[in-house]
Amino acid sequence: MMVAGRCLTRQPVTPETFSDPDAIPMKAYVISTGSLFALITLVHVWRVIAEGPQLLTSPWWILTTVISAGLSVWAWRLLRLATRS
Repeated sequence: MMVAGRCLTRQPVTPETFSDPDAIPMKAYVISTGSLFALITLVHVWRVIAEGPQLLTSPWWILTTVISAGLSVWAWRLLRLATRS
């Protein structure tokens, strides 16, 4: 679908995506989400340190911590790969 000369279909995000001058909002989005997920992961780790290891018995706690860490690493890796090209 084309609107105002731009394709509105989903396309995969690749390092070349950020080389486009119109990609600055996408770069800001990746930085923001990477930072937010890193902050969530740090707060989870801090809470385990502050409250003790009983939180580590909750599978949901571990799952959300691992997912937020993974999403943060993914965002920062994508940003790093994009700035190399």
